[in-house]
Amino acid sequence: MPLLSVKDLRTYFHTRNGVYRAVDGVNFDLEAGETLGIVGESGSGKSVTCYSLMGLVPQPPGRIESGSAMFDGIDLLRCSPQQARSVRGKRISMIFQDPMTSLNPYMRISDQLIEPLIIHEKISKPDALKRGLEALAAVGINDAEKRIHYYPHEFSGGMRQRVMIAMALITKPEILIADEPTTALDVTVQAQILELIKKMQRELNMAVIFITHDLGVVSGLCDRVQVMYAGRIVESGETRSLFYETKHPYTRALQRSIPSLQKKGGTLFTIPGMPPDLSKPIPGCSFAARCEHAGEICQNQSPQLAIIKTGHSQSCLRVQAGEI
Repeated sequence: MPLLSVKDLRTYFHTRNGVYRAVDGVNFDLEAGETLGIVGESGSGKSVTCYSLMGLVPQPPGRIESGSAMFDGIDLLRCSPQQARSVRGKRISMIFQDPMTSLNPYMRISDQLIEPLIIHEKISKPDALKRGLEALAAVGINDAEKRIHYYPHEFSGGMRQRVMIAMALITKPEILIADEPTTALDVTVQAQILELIKKMQRELNMAVIFITHDLGVVSGLCDRVQVMYAGRIVESGETRSLFYETKHPYTRALQRSIPSLQKKGGTLFTIPGMPPDLSKPIPGCSFAARCEHAGEICQNQSPQLAIIKTGHSQSCLRVQAGEI
C-alpha cells in the first residue's frame, strides 16, 4: 500500500478574470523511502499540487474542486484543522523555494528551528534547543552553538537553505516535499544541498517529493519522474525509462533545453511559444500550439495518460496511435 495516494486532484483559482485550472486531474502514488520528481516549466502546476497537499493554497481565491490524498487513513484534502496540524510539519514537512521569504526576519533562527518540536512533541525549550543544535550540525552548519542565535539576514543564501532543511527534518518526517530548494544557489552549494537531502533520506527512510524544472538534478536524485504541463501530468515513469525512452514531445523538448547537451558555441534550444491560458477551455492537447508534431487530432481531442509499458505512461495522442 502506498505511503501517499493522490487521486484526481483539481485545484482551481477563481479570479475576476476567470477560473484558472492550475491543477487539473493529477494522480500519483508515493512509496516509503522513494524519491518522486515533479518537473515542468513555471506555471505548470508543480508547486500548487504540493501546496494543495499541505493545505497551503489560499482560499479564496484557490479552491480544491475534487480529489483525494490519502495518507495513513487521512484524506489531506478533506481532513479537519486538528488532523492537518497533527500531520503538517510533523509527519509531512516542506522545504520552500526561497528561504529568505520563508524565514521570519524578526525571529532568531533558534526560535524558528525549535518551534515544530515544541508544538508537536511538547518538549521543553532546553531539550528542543539541544535537538536544534544537533539538526544544524547535521546539515553542515559550523559553530552551531553561536549561529543558532543569529537572525536570518546574518546567513548566506546557502546557509539559510540549510536552516530550512534542518527545520523540515527536525521532527523526522515520513514525507519531505522539496519545492525547488536549489534554484537560487550556485552549482557548488546546490550539489551539497542535494547530497544532504539524499543522506538524510537514507538515515530516516523518508519519502521525498522533489519539485524542479532542472532535469539534470532529477536524473541523479529521483527514482520516478512525473512531467507536468498546463496542470496535468503528460508523462510519468521510472527515471531511467523516462530519460532513455522519452515519448511525449514536451518531455523531449525539455531534454533538448538542457544547456549542457547543446553544441558548444551553438544557439541554445528553446521551446517555441508560451504555455496556454489556463482560464480558457483547451479543446485538444494543451501542448499542441507549441508542438512540432501536432496534427489535426491534437487540436480536437483531449489526451489521457496511457500505459506504454509497466511503470511508464504518457498522454501524446500521436504517440499512442504509433504515428511518431
